[in-house]
Amino acid sequence: MLLKRTFDFAAALCCLIVLLPVLPVIAILIAIDSPGGVFFKQVRVGQNKRLFLLYKFRTMRTDSEKSGQLTVGEHDSRITAVGYWLRKYKIDELPQLLNVLKGDMSLVGPRPEVEKYVNLYSAEESKVLSVKPGITDCASINHFNENELLNATPDPETTYIKEIMPLKIKQSLAYINQRSFTKDLAVIVQTLKRCVIS
Repeated sequence: MLLKRTFDFAAALCCLIVLLPVLPVIAILIAIDSPGGVFFKQVRVGQNKRLFLLYKFRTMRTDSEKSGQLTVGEHDSRITAVGYWLRKYKIDELPQLLNVLKGDMSLVGPRPEVEKYVNLYSAEESKVLSVKPGITDCASINHFNENELLNATPDPETTYIKEIMPLKIKQSLAYINQRSFTKDLAVIVQTLKRCVIS
């Protein structure tokens, strides 16, 4: 675990240093595109059900969350023009490197969920909370186009709760049982490839 934490911290710090010239440009584009803050902050459930504040670049219009926490389709009317491209290439997730530095998250681990959906977990599914959540994992790669899947259903939230969420948790539990430093590196490489070809 010490190796994983050391790698997470060092890798996140290096990424932020390398991206330092780019991040202000992204922030300016977001600010120009629509009124509101540059960052989107949301309470998520972390390891051992500890709540923490997750950071993302804002990709939707201010107060969009009031009309639902799920994003449906790439062209959800709440998504801004710049936000569309940030989401497409997962650039909106970059601020979570700060969460990694703080120790709230790991680079690789089950994606953190909002409390509303965590409250629906079964006892078995709750085991996914035994490890730190991550920026990416196998379930994230396999459900890269989750928003489009939800867009194709008449009741996106029911589909998410009954079909997508249980499947993602099952895949995340499989990762937890087989996790290793080598596997984490493989997941990171697969994620980067998936972002490039998206």
